[in-house]
Amino acid sequence: MSQSAAASPSSVFDQVRFVLNETSHPGNVGSAARAIKTMGFGRLVLAAPRAGAEVLRDPEAVALASGADDVLANALVVPDLAAALQGVSWAVALSARSREYGPPNAEPRESAAIAVQHAGQGDAVAFVFGSERTGLSNADVERCNALVHIPANPVYSSLNLSQAVQLIAWEMRMACLALERGDVASVAEAATPSPSAATTEALATRDDVEGMLTHLERALVDLDFLDPDNPKKLMTRLRRLFAKSHLEREEVNILRGIAKHILERKVRR
Repeated sequence: MSQSAAASPSSVFDQVRFVLNETSHPGNVGSAARAIKTMGFGRLVLAAPRAGAEVLRDPEAVALASGADDVLANALVVPDLAAALQGVSWAVALSARSREYGPPNAEPRESAAIAVQHAGQGDAVAFVFGSERTGLSNADVERCNALVHIPANPVYSSLNLSQAVQLIAWEMRMACLALERGDVASVAEAATPSPSAATTEALATRDDVEGMLTHLERALVDLDFLDPDNPKKLMTRLRRLFAKSHLEREEVNILRGIAKHILERKVRR
């Protein structure tokens, strides 16, 4: 995308979502609202909070929002993580645990730099935080493009949910301000390897890739290559492969075209 067509710096902040998935404690919701507002962000999304939509009016949440009442009141409550990530181009999962499978690992600063590149082009980005007790499930992590672990003290690495949100919001603010200053070089350097550096074509959004994977899975089942009753790790490995590839929209269309012809051929036979 040309520089003139890119989103204005002020709108970059508006493209960033902070998603809390299955949060248990209302106080953490209020504290997260305060954390992101102090860094200039305002989009808080709650996926299946344990207290439901009532969490927005919970006295503890309101008290700990402490000046970020507007962010809390305007938070979007959705039924699940899939709904929270609808329309998102680049999603980052935050986890204290490493995963055998899943998207590629990234450092907090690197993930923020890549996210702000997407946001600078007008694309929605999201940082996803799991529940206080269990974090994010493997299935939740696999919905994202990158997995980030905050390198805290290994002897005592336990971070409160709102503290993790604060750290990531600060990294995003630094990346947004660098873009605002026109310091594109420093953003690109922090994002190395950057998904946009290798191509001038439009990158596929997360929704584009999700649709392609669903289409491809149906085709693989029809080919008897994938047993739906015993899928093993096939789709998980394919998700990781495509996450590392930074697919362009045209490439996604090609893969969907292949899947379409497989399904049509099966019907003709």
